[in-house]
Amino acid sequence: MIGILIIAHGSLGKSLVHCASHVMGGKPAQLEFLAVSTSDDPTKLLPKAQKMIANLNAGEGVLVLSDIYGATPCNMVTKLVSQQGVAGVAGVNLPMLVRVLNYRQEALEVCVEKAISGGKEGVVHFTERGCENYN
Repeated sequence: MIGILIIAHGSLGKSLVHCASHVMGGKPAQLEFLAVSTSDDPTKLLPKAQKMIANLNAGEGVLVLSDIYGATPCNMVTKLVSQQGVAGVAGVNLPMLVRVLNYRQEALEVCVEKAISGGKEGVVHFTERGCENYN
């Protein structure tokens, strides 16, 4: 099973884990978060993230999800993906996370694809008439 680590600003990661746990009917195994605040030194958080990845990796790999591409959490992920069996995707949202949780028995590359498609397809414009532009 693919491990999942969310590295995000403030309490976003904690909230996503909480919401995903609600949707999935309990806290999924091998799912953790690392909060990054404005006062944190990313170089000091990096060893913690590396340890978390080691703990989450049961041999199938770890997908690290961050919030905003180019921001501090994502910049940390760029340092983590150099490790064997670690992939990263920016733009984490709840549809992305739930999609990955449902496909984490697949290969890491499949989880990356599912994360991206879940994130994109989870963004839907809706009105009182229903969803528009929904495939």
